[in-house]
Amino acid sequence: MKNYIKADEWNIIEEGFDPHLNKISESIFSLGNGRMGQRANFEETYTGETLLGNYVAGVYYPDKTRVGWWKNGYPEYFAKVLNAANWVGIGVKIDDEVLDLATAAVSDFKRVLNMHEGYLERTFTAKLKSGKTVKVKATRFCSIADDEVGAIRYSITPLNFEGTLTLTPFIDGDVKNQDSNYDEKFWDQVTDQISGAEAYIQLRTKKTEFEVCTGSHIQVYQNGQPLAIDTTEVRKEKFVGQTFAVAVKTNEEVTLIKIAANLSSENYPKDALLKETQSVIASAVAKGFDTLLQEQAAAWATKWEESDIVIEGDVAAQQAIRFNIFQLFQTYTGKDDRLNIGPKGFTGEKYGGSTYWDTEAYCVPFYLATAPQEVSKNLLVYRHKQLDKAIENAAKLGFKDGAALYPMVTMNGEECHNEWEITFEEIHRNGAIAFAIYNYIRYTGDESYLADYGLEVLISIARFWKQRVNWSNEKQQYVMLGVTGPNEYENNVNNNWYTNLLATWCMKYATEAAEIVQKQQPEKYNSLVKSLSFDQKEFADWADIIEKMYYPEDKAQGIFLQQDGYLDKEQILVKDLPASERPINQKWSWDRILRSCFIKQADVLQGLYFFEEDYDLETIRRNFDFYEPRTVHESSLSPCVHSILAAKLNDEARAYEFYLRTARLDLDDYNNDTEDGLHITSMAGTWMSVVEGFAGMRVRNGKLQFNPFLPGKWKSFSFTIGFRGATLKINIAENGINIKNNSTVGLEIGIRNQFYQLDGNAEIEVNNAALV
Repeated sequence: MKNYIKADEWNIIEEGFDPHLNKISESIFSLGNGRMGQRANFEETYTGETLLGNYVAGVYYPDKTRVGWWKNGYPEYFAKVLNAANWVGIGVKIDDEVLDLATAAVSDFKRVLNMHEGYLERTFTAKLKSGKTVKVKATRFCSIADDEVGAIRYSITPLNFEGTLTLTPFIDGDVKNQDSNYDEKFWDQVTDQISGAEAYIQLRTKKTEFEVCTGSHIQVYQNGQPLAIDTTEVRKEKFVGQTFAVAVKTNEEVTLIKIAANLSSENYPKDALLKETQSVIASAVAKGFDTLLQEQAAAWATKWEESDIVIEGDVAAQQAIRFNIFQLFQTYTGKDDRLNIGPKGFTGEKYGGSTYWDTEAYCVPFYLATAPQEVSKNLLVYRHKQLDKAIENAAKLGFKDGAALYPMVTMNGEECHNEWEITFEEIHRNGAIAFAIYNYIRYTGDESYLADYGLEVLISIARFWKQRVNWSNEKQQYVMLGVTGPNEYENNVNNNWYTNLLATWCMKYATEAAEIVQKQQPEKYNSLVKSLSFDQKEFADWADIIEKMYYPEDKAQGIFLQQDGYLDKEQILVKDLPASERPINQKWSWDRILRSCFIKQADVLQGLYFFEEDYDLETIRRNFDFYEPRTVHESSLSPCVHSILAAKLNDEARAYEFYLRTARLDLDDYNNDTEDGLHITSMAGTWMSVVEGFAGMRVRNGKLQFNPFLPGKWKSFSFTIGFRGATLKINIAENGINIKNNSTVGLEIGIRNQFYQLDGNAEIEVNNAALV
């Protein structure tokens, strides 16, 4: 665990430059706006260890897979979000010396991510080998007010010399992904243009033929006054820029303003990309850097008004929750139903930037409560649009009659993951997609979604589960063989409890959804049944499986078994593992992991989290007390589920322990893996730990309910949520809970086991004595 980020309520602060931490910081200080993003790479040359990363949403490449043994059904490619043209680059030379923090003596280094206003600022002093010393201040942001625009203000001041400063702002498209399977570069150049202060380059991806045009405009000031410059064009392979020299004196500041734009053929005709990019640049330049930054601050103020969590009395916890919320909104804004949320967002290449089940299980609840309804709806529509591909994916594996298996990893709906235990076996992802539909409707009350989109998906998923189970003559029950549950430290197991549970729940919910649509919109229902060639007998088949499904359990201990044979493993607790052997995924062989009882992440407990209403408190407690001590939490998705369940069990100590672990996972580099990108999807779990955990928020029978407690280190915490047209501010303090309705919509609110009418623009306050 690292501990070098300074505690601050609204800022992420790094003081002092340590090259060994640079790649971690590049992840932590990443910027994005839902349409594009970048790691916190330096503008100037850096020859030290770095992971360059600039990304454009929706643009990917089908990198040919590398597997030792090919199996029928393997995808031929792994889709990857591409490292796109580097628009932040500014080469700096002081006389004949290149400014490079890998070779200079660096002092007064400070990097600040201002989350309140949405920008990154970096300052440092660098002494070159010649002894010449400069002071640099760089500010940049990716605008969420105009999500095609990014801007940089780069100021450099000589401290002890007079000489020539040469600046070379550039756009470099000659880049590649660090995780390229064959060291292939994925871009070809279409065209470029350099004209005075402007430079443009248009690139095309191989195979997929996406095109992206990146442009920039530069302005130069000396001591705050505009400076006329004589630029020389710089043009190399997939590289454009300008270079110019400025005579400088001691303490005279030179500032370069670089305003850039990224436009994609996903949103514009390819033959119009250059012209459209020029138009976007012209508009941004007309506003100027300061106005663009003011618009950025105003847009972020609106985001924070809708989503902020305020924690009083614990700066580290406050900083962490805001960091997680900030990165979630930098990654996904919900404007485009073709886009989704990669586990690393725009902060790194791991997991390919593709869509996983993380979105449905962890991100949907966050966006439901903190953003307009359309945002979470678009996440669901994304999957509906890919239903035909999900049916194709299932057909490749031998399923038929409209059965759908959504991919474990995808960009366009096709499965593109090529580890057999993931591609073929980790089929619980299907259930997460169905549960997201249920969760969306439970929260919003928007049952029309079923007729428009949801029922078609639910029926197709239910058809898959019906074909995936088989009848066991020995057990006289239905079983499910050869699966991998959420705990990926177990492969090819029989009767994973969580997967079996999800299967029957999906069939049950598909049946209920069909009844709702048939009753509310019979014409749509009849049309859908016809288009799906749906036979009413399918309901009876599902009902038979629901009734006769086998669930492994140990009745003596009163626990659900993760899968058949789990108790045959040597039962060792995590606390008895030597620290030198952790994390086991970095220290043990895969064979040893598979034979151990250790659990990567919530598995049985994931099911109890989803369906807690179906189990009494003691059942949840027995399973929690059995499985948590065997869980190594080596998935970023694990601690939040444990935090929420611990809170439900009134285990405040463990609830808070797991909250801190999930909240500061990246800031403190808990799992020693932040350098390859942040854990964006698990950040939504941090929000869930506070709102569903400490505040105990649930939706039951269409009503909001709270079962709050205050962590011992906190004086209070508060948050804002939107619910069915109402905007609520909830404050939980030592004396009780206060809920203020900042809308005209009245609603009934449950607090513990009591219900209260909360009228529009009113508030209720319930003290702890009344909560007993």
